[in-house]
Formats: sequence, C-alpha cells, structure tokens
Amino acid sequence: MNAAPPAACAGWVLAGGESSRMGTPKALLEIGGQPLVSRTVGLLAPLCSSVCIVGTPERYRHLGFDVIADERPDFGPLGGILTALAANAAGWNLVVACDLPYLTAEWLRYLLTRAARSSALVVLPESKSGPEPLCAVYHHKAAEAIRAAIHSGVLKVTRALEALAIERVTPAEIQAFDPRGVLFQNLNTREDYQKARAELEP
Repeated sequence: MNAAPPAACAGWVLAGGESSRMGTPKALLEIGGQPLVSRTVGLLAPLCSSVCIVGTPERYRHLGFDVIADERPDFGPLGGILTALAANAAGWNLVVACDLPYLTAEWLRYLLTRAARSSALVVLPESKSGPEPLCAVYHHKAAEAIRAAIHSGVLKVTRALEALAIERVTPAEIQAFDPRGVLFQNLNTREDYQKARAELEP
C-alpha cells in the first residue's frame, strides 16, 4: 500500500456542476477555511504528475490552479471525464469529484498503485452503495468509448463504461481504508456540508 503511484498519472478535479440542491457552487464552500476544490487539488497534487480542475475557468482561476473548460458541460460528470481524458495522452488519469471531503491520500495512493499494474482501462471502486466512478482511475484510451456512448445518448457514467475493460476494487478491499464507510460521501445539501464541517474542522 505504500508503493509510489505511477508518475505518468494526471489528476483531475470535476467542478462543473451547478450545485442546484446546495444553492451555491459547492466547490467553493469552505472546510477549515479552504474551498472544497482547493482541498481536493491539494490532496491529489503529491500523488499526480499534474492536477487540473475541469469546470468554468472564470469561477476557479482566481484560486491559482490550472483549469480547463468542460468540453460537454451539458452532459454532467460524464462530459467532465471525457474532457479530462481527451486533454491527456500520457496514460492514467485520477478523476475525482470536488465534493468528496472524506477522501484520504492513503486511499488514493492505493487506487493509483492498482492502476499502475492493471491491464484494464478503468480501475473502479465499488462501495457498498455501488460503483464510484467519480473517484476512479481512467486510461486515456477509454476516451473513445466514452465519446461514442455520449454520441449515442448515454449520459450515465456507469452505463458508458460498460463497453470498457474494468478492474473493480471491491467493498472488502476498500474496507481497510474506510472503516467508517464515509470515504465516498459527497455533499449535496446544506445539512451534508454542516455535518462534514463538524467532523473535519479542528
């Protein structure tokens, strides 16, 4: 679990959603005085050869990070994943949603180590709630199948991945990194946000 992650892996933080249920861009909500998107970039930076935000450049550029506009902003997270893969031909891509405040470096390092020795095109965690495609590792070669799925009208991420070779990380394998079962909890409501603040802020 302590092996170094693959140096060629790029990190991508998806921050293109409109956060309608939250009522404000959740990527900019702060925990411990730091926007969620900044926390996530900081988590990925030591593990990846580069880190870039996928979202509206005007919204995030003031934070000082690289930002790329979503190629298909109307297509939800799947469009963001495609944008990341199309922008990087170097190999593996760690794609993470901006609103997963319980992620840990230990878990992400393990995920990248799995990718480094995998022959699949996607390394996909599966929690007890199901697949977690917004915290997964994608090879850039997966872009073609994802683009074809979008062109055929598919917008659900897990359905778009059906044509790809997937290495699944099972709930049993995740358990050691997530004994409380919170690793993939995202923030959709103000209640979620306040709970995360109460648990994560000093």
